[in-house]
Amino acid sequence: MSEKHWADEAAEVVAATGRLPVVSTGISPSGEIHVGNLREVVTGDAIYRALRDRGIPAKFNFVCDNFDPLRRVYPFLDPVVYGPLVGKPLSEIPCPCGDHRSYGEHFLAPFLESLRTLRIAVEVVRADELYKSGAMTECIIAALQSRDAVAAILEALTGKNVEPEWSPFNPLCPECGRVTGTRVRGFSSSDRTVDYSCACGAQGRVPMAGGGKLVWRIDWPARWKALGVTVEPFGKDHATRGGSYDTGARIAREVFDIEPPVPVGYEWIGLKGMGDMSSSKGNVLSIAAALEIAPPEVLRYMILKERPQRKLTFDPGLALLQLVDQVDDASAQGRDERALQLSTAGGFRPVGVPFKHLVVVAQAARFDVPEVIRILERTGYAGVDPAAVADRLRFARRWLETHAPEALRFEVLDELPEVAREMNAAQRRFLATLADRIAPGMTGDEIHRLIYELASSLSAEARPAELFEAIYVAILGRSQGPRAGWFLAFLGSEFTKRRLGEAARAAP
Repeated sequence: MSEKHWADEAAEVVAATGRLPVVSTGISPSGEIHVGNLREVVTGDAIYRALRDRGIPAKFNFVCDNFDPLRRVYPFLDPVVYGPLVGKPLSEIPCPCGDHRSYGEHFLAPFLESLRTLRIAVEVVRADELYKSGAMTECIIAALQSRDAVAAILEALTGKNVEPEWSPFNPLCPECGRVTGTRVRGFSSSDRTVDYSCACGAQGRVPMAGGGKLVWRIDWPARWKALGVTVEPFGKDHATRGGSYDTGARIAREVFDIEPPVPVGYEWIGLKGMGDMSSSKGNVLSIAAALEIAPPEVLRYMILKERPQRKLTFDPGLALLQLVDQVDDASAQGRDERALQLSTAGGFRPVGVPFKHLVVVAQAARFDVPEVIRILERTGYAGVDPAAVADRLRFARRWLETHAPEALRFEVLDELPEVAREMNAAQRRFLATLADRIAPGMTGDEIHRLIYELASSLSAEARPAELFEAIYVAILGRSQGPRAGWFLAFLGSEFTKRRLGEAARAAP
């Protein structure tokens, strides 16, 4: 019997609580929302799907933390423009490109579009609207009234002293527009207002609804209460002993009188050669960019096939081709059935051709789908689905443009390149003989053996490497390319015989 998928295990734990399942995820849109962030929402979506598969009417939301302040001027921002805006909520800062209503929306919009491509149907909750609507006000009152109890919890679990003037609430200064540098000087539970002073010199009174926000360690459990959250995935930084979840759990029980959600901690997704992805450091690959080089099912499968606690590294290079093949093979053979079922994003059709092979064929055929199909049939891949091949070629083309190693990129030239005229006599004799002996219908293996046979016979006149180079120079205008025998089989005997013959006859 196969091992139960981790999403089904989590669904069972959530169902056993007897509470209406509400799965919640969230990200602060301070920069580009990247593949590393994808683990949060895909993990939540898998648990949501597993609950729904059990017939449980679950809910699923994504909280955009756009009421968080801009912490600093990130490397991708103009310091002249954004330096004066540090400390202001992301929802209140102008959009970098001018096409969105705010800075936060600028980074949220492409992420939401990516979620649609990934078939992740989630209720989007914007934190600024949550606060401005008054949905967090009761929690603000409870936190302010229990300030000392909250401070004691933080000190007990983090080991850090809380300043005498510390407050669980950061007022939003109407004068400078910042939530940093403000202090709570008093509050009225009945009027639902907070008195404040600000480092900019301003002081006054603001409404609790939209007039500021709870600090993170209190904001999180307050959100659990406001949204009825019963299960939430979160990164390992929040899962450490004394971390945000530990303090949030106690604040939830002792201040907000609720049970904390079932925790699902997860490890980071790193970017090959760059370490853990970070928007603020700029070492990211956006989800939109990843979806240009890999089908959505592949990205989902990468995350869902492993338990959340296992670290993942996303390699957009050659390893991505292997990942696509894993999904292709598993889909065709019926393996990893539950992971694939949870990875479903619609539209993925197995091709049954190794992706690397398809990448080479596509270039040889100049991405002409009928020609690709003909080459595949000629090289042992009969009966492929043309629509599936065409769909896969979209990803192959973009992958070649952005992440393919240089050695795997090539272009079959229409005319004999001038550099072919520089070949020596041994290379020309080799090409002439090869052109003469290649016959229609020869397989890649047969051509491969022929090339080695001829290269061995001319070993006294030229190094084998020189002779192989002659093939690539004649066709690609450079000294390297795909494996020669199979490459010539892709091109077909008619083209190959003509081109190699032209190169053999070319005058120096």
